[in-house]
Formats: sequence, structure tokens, C-alpha cells
Amino acid sequence: MDLAQLAAEYGDYVYPIVFVLTFLEGETFIIFGGVLAHQGYLDWWLLFLSAWIGSFCGDQLYFWIGRRWGQDLLLRFPRWRPSAESALDFLRRYSTWFILSFRFIYGVRNLASFAMGMSGVSPLRFLTLNFIAAFIWSLSFTGIGYVFGHALETVLGDVAHTFGLVMLGIFSAIICIVVFIHKQQQRRFAQRAALRASLVTSDSVPPG
Repeated sequence: MDLAQLAAEYGDYVYPIVFVLTFLEGETFIIFGGVLAHQGYLDWWLLFLSAWIGSFCGDQLYFWIGRRWGQDLLLRFPRWRPSAESALDFLRRYSTWFILSFRFIYGVRNLASFAMGMSGVSPLRFLTLNFIAAFIWSLSFTGIGYVFGHALETVLGDVAHTFGLVMLGIFSAIICIVVFIHKQQQRRFAQRAALRASLVTSDSVPPG
């Protein structure tokens, strides 16, 4: 039994799963869902709406967590600080454009809405822009999957089902590589920040 057959038999369960995954993230699954929607196993509109609402609700929650408990959580989980500071730097430089596009910026996407909650961005402004941004994000990834599914069927015909599974594996491998690179960058950032902090501390201590 492949994923296409599972989608055909249990398709009604896919949409709440999409909601949960996009609440957290889930680009790869959404792209493959678009492929299955083109092949007729899923309803594209329900897939799109589930991704839109899930992504919107997830980032609204992270925004309010950052607004209410942001500083306390950064003290408790200092490894979050590099991504949060990167997101705040993007927000200072690009403002509205960053709120509309942060879902597409790997490395800050996970903590961007959390950081924006800490930044003093108006809740109403964030809600409005987040609603639009979630629409753009879900339309992009479900659309990419749908167009990709059409290309597969045009070029490969019946082989598209198997090839789609192969591409899902490739997408997953790429994401794993990107995550690894990002973690290495975070580690180097944290080391540089710790070095700067130690230099500042040593400079502030009066000579004995």
C-alpha cells in the first residue's frame, strides 16, 4: 500500500493532519499533498484551507506566547536566542515585508512570530498581516505540489505515483541537510555571542 492508496482510503483524516502539521510547519507534506490533489486523491481546496488556517493559528499562538512570556522563555531556553535575534533584526530592517514573508525564510521561521510578539508589534497589525501571509504561504506550497503533480503526469504518466514518492524522499533529505546546516550556524552564532559577552564582562571588571 503506497501513500496515494492511503490518501484515497483515508483522505478525510488528511485535512486535520495538515492543520496540525502546518500549525507547527510541514512544507514538504503540503507539497506532496498538492501532488495527490492533482491526481484526484485529495480535495485541493480543503488541503489549501487546512494549510492556511493551520499556519495562521500556529503563528498567532506563537506571537501571543512571545508577547506574554518571551523574555522569560529566552532566559530558560538560551539556544532560542540566536534565531529570535535574527528575526528581530529582519523585522527592524524590513518591517511589513518581513511579516509577510518570514514563513519562507528558513532559519528564523520557527521563532519569527514568537520574536515579533516580544517586539511590540501591534496585535491587530500582526493578525492582519499574518492572515495574508498564511494565505500566500499555503497557496504557494499547495500550488507548487499541484503544478508539480501535473508535470509528473505529463512527463511520466502512470510512473508519476512512484516518482512522487521518490521526490518526497528527496524533499525530506534536503530539509534534513538544511536543518543540519542551520544548527551548525546557530552553534557558531552562540559561540560568537558567548565570546563577545565574556569580552564585555572582562572589560567591565576593574583591575585588581
